[in-house]
Amino acid sequence: MSPTNPSVSPATGSALELFSLAGRTAVVTGAGGRLGPVWIGALLSAGARVCGLDLPRAELCPALAALLETHGPQRLALVEADVTSRESLARARAQCEERFGPARILVNSAGVDQPPSAPKASWLLQDIPPEVCRGILEVNALGLFQACQEFGGAMAEGGGGVIVNIGSLYAGRSPDPRYYEHLPLSPPFLKPPLYGMSKAAVVNLTKYLCVHWGPRGVRVNTLSPGGVLGGQDEQFKARFQARVPLGRMAVEKDLTGPLLFLVSDAGAYVTGQELLVDGGYTAW
Repeated sequence: MSPTNPSVSPATGSALELFSLAGRTAVVTGAGGRLGPVWIGALLSAGARVCGLDLPRAELCPALAALLETHGPQRLALVEADVTSRESLARARAQCEERFGPARILVNSAGVDQPPSAPKASWLLQDIPPEVCRGILEVNALGLFQACQEFGGAMAEGGGGVIVNIGSLYAGRSPDPRYYEHLPLSPPFLKPPLYGMSKAAVVNLTKYLCVHWGPRGVRVNTLSPGGVLGGQDEQFKARFQARVPLGRMAVEKDLTGPLLFLVSDAGAYVTGQELLVDGGYTAW
């Protein structure tokens, strides 16, 4: 392992230097999703160049448009990619390398969930269609693995890097159906069981990749947010927040510090871990 590899070198220097990502290229899947711009903004703020990956049909969300306007094409590029297609990911990696050089940071944020507002969002547990389950697993588990293969494999061959897989509070806890009792849906809304199942798989995959790629200078961790504030109704928020020791849901800035810790030299000896950012939810 090279002593100059930022993923394996001893943590030295000032606090600001430890968190600096200047000169490094990062890739974020699910760039236009709920949290994609949060991760991208954090990486840009620490000095990285960022390639944001998303589906060809994805619309440019306001948060991502604002980042493009602020940082310009010299720091941020948007590349079309579908994580369920290895060929698509390979093309995206080639474009990212041509634009900014090899990626040394990968944030796997692409994911599928099913909020209560989604069309046909409620079924009896025994009636959930297999196509709904399959779609979640293909993106959240298999798609994430393929992104790790494509970009993480290149890191392992090229001197190391850092992977952060975005997990969830529900990787290790069941959603409480009482949070949704007030919703006028019949059958009552259920958080998709395959969502938590897929995120639990992400935590296990993180440990697997840590073991296999650690000797080649690749650190792999999971960052699992708790409930993140984002348009939920007041009754849901009240019920959820009553369960959180800090008494509130996460806001976007609560997530940026943990991400930068994991991807920077500040976390140089941290790998194979799940970092829960949940306000103490899991302490009960």
